[in-house]
Parts: sequence; structure tokens; C-alpha cells
Amino acid sequence: MESTTEALVESARLQKQIENHLGISGNSLLFEFRQLDNKTRLDLITVNPRHHQSFLFHSETGYDRVDALRKMLDYVQRYRDQESSYTVQWMARGDKELNTSYFRARNMYEALDKLYYGRDMNTITVFSVVLNPVS
Repeated sequence: MESTTEALVESARLQKQIENHLGISGNSLLFEFRQLDNKTRLDLITVNPRHHQSFLFHSETGYDRVDALRKMLDYVQRYRDQESSYTVQWMARGDKELNTSYFRARNMYEALDKLYYGRDMNTITVFSVVLNPVS
């Protein structure tokens, strides 16, 4: 078992590696941890700097924070090869501007789950979900 200080240092190091690999600054990337049945769930959330909406990037579950972060780092290092790219066009309730967001997911339902993460489904209208061609 790692000491609390070692675990904190390792957590910070892993978070920085994830940020660097994704090329997303700390202000646009949120690490949300919560306990679920003696496990730790990590939801990695991105915040779009243009329209300030947040979306789920990916979730991992581990036996503690460090384990969840290690699994997340492994995911970010390989997700482009394992998941398809989707383009979602949507509009927030009360807005007049159509937004375009991009998600990596196993299928379109997972892409929509990432779009709707943490919000009421009635606050966003989806106009299209397109599977992008493989390049």
C-alpha cells in the first residue's frame, strides 16, 4: 500500500501525463473521482473553450485513484486505434447557434452518452450524428 503522499504525487504525475498526451490544458480537462462499491470511478471531462460546454471523454474504474488514473492513461494512449470518430451537431436550449462536437466512441449511442453526460437530455437538441470516415 502506497503512503498518502506517494499516492498524491503519483496521481499528479499521471494527471499531467494524461493532459500532455491529449494536448489539453488543465483548465479544459477535469478529473472527477467518486467511490462506487469499494472502487474508485474516474470520469475524465473536457470543457470546450469556445462554447464552455463540458462532455465526458471517458470513464475508468480502479481499486483507488492511482489505479483509475493508470487505466485512464492507458486508454488515452490507445483510444484512437480502438474507437470510431463521430461528429455530432447540436444546439443548446435557448441558443441560436448550431455547435459541432467530435467524440471517440464504440458506437453512436456511446457518443451521445458522452454528449449528454451530466445534463438533462432536454437541454440539448441533436441534429445529426455522423460516423466519420477512417483516415
